[in-house]
Amino acid sequence: MPDFMFIYHGGGKPEGAAEIDRAMKAWGQWMGTHGPSFTDPGNPVGMSKTVTLSGVEDHGGANPTTGYTIVKADSIEAACEIARSNPIVMDGGSVEVAEILPIEM
Repeated sequence: MPDFMFIYHGGGKPEGAAEIDRAMKAWGQWMGTHGPSFTDPGNPVGMSKTVTLSGVEDHGGANPTTGYTIVKADSIEAACEIARSNPIVMDGGSVEVAEILPIEM
């Protein structure tokens, strides 16, 4: 069964105790439902830098990454179904789903 990376974009940072509590409960419920599929439950990420041949820029591009999760699923369609109920989607963000392709040495 392949692994898929969920790359989170957008969504809001909760402010205040009530919003933080709501967000943590939503993530807890989502993780409780899909936890057995997680290879790595992931984490939010901080500000990123973009590295190119031209140099380093202090931003993550047009749609910066806000976090990630690694999920094991039968297919990319099954992984997308798991991502569909992710709290970041419910908060107006998006989840990019990509299969992790193993490299054989």
